[in-house]
Amino acid sequence: MLTVVVALVANALLAAAKSAAALFTGSAAMLAEAAHSWSDTGNEVFLLVAERSGRRPRDESHPRGYGRATYVWSLVAAFGLFAVGATVSLWQGVSDLLGEPGEDDTVFWVNYLVLAIAFVLEGTSFLQARRQVHGEASRYGLHPLRYVSRTSDSTLRAVYFEDASALIGIVLVAGAIGLHQLTGSAVWDALGSIAVGLLLGVVAVFLMRRNMEYLLGEGTGERIRREVLARVLAHPQVDRCTYLHVEYVGPQRLFVVAAVDLTGDDAESELALRFRAVEADIERSPVVEDAVLTLAPPDEEALTVDSGVTRRRR
Repeated sequence: MLTVVVALVANALLAAAKSAAALFTGSAAMLAEAAHSWSDTGNEVFLLVAERSGRRPRDESHPRGYGRATYVWSLVAAFGLFAVGATVSLWQGVSDLLGEPGEDDTVFWVNYLVLAIAFVLEGTSFLQARRQVHGEASRYGLHPLRYVSRTSDSTLRAVYFEDASALIGIVLVAGAIGLHQLTGSAVWDALGSIAVGLLLGVVAVFLMRRNMEYLLGEGTGERIRREVLARVLAHPQVDRCTYLHVEYVGPQRLFVVAAVDLTGDDAESELALRFRAVEADIERSPVVEDAVLTLAPPDEEALTVDSGVTRRRR
């Protein structure tokens, strides 16, 4: 939550500053950066809604909880980045590139001042997101970039990549304005706006795709399945497990289905009680939203942590 709030404050301040600079200087590239910051500001609001919606406890109408609401609002935020940031930047750049050149009275030092301030604020926001990503990635032994690309935490991924693209965009715009100043040609300004638009489009499509995959019920990686299987097999009432299904139902929230044999040879009524006890024990894990156990057929091969848990029931 802190990461999103920091990004929201930084982007709101930058959006106002960049808009004023774009109006004062007439720079297309600066206008593209203003559109970028306004879209990011709106996106952070959606991400805050996503965080709040996804934390609602499960109830009778939503037995798997509301975790997937996070992906819905994150998808809306990513689409906003594409529709507002990328589209406005591309439209402005192409319009200036194809339009009649006007009188060049750009006040370059205003652009440079605003971009310098923007780099500091965006860098502060990015460092907060980077700190969180590196901390969580180190716990799982993953490269930070791989972790943030694959994490089920859609708000963290959005802030990280939006801030990273903002820093890259600032560098692109500064280069475009610098070339405009050196050559006297506003074409570079327009090309800078187009470059920012393309950058935002790529990031937005990536974020939309990842949220869609989680909304469709993306399964976990092999490491998490091994951890869940180890927890199931460690229970004293479980003899073996022949089938395991684990999927995300929200950021760091799992739905677990397993076919197991219980120890002993109890009557059906006693088995039902024992199954529920094991399910309740698995659900005590802070990342397991719901667990469902069924009886394993006697002729199915048992799963082990060492052999892997990728086999699927036919």
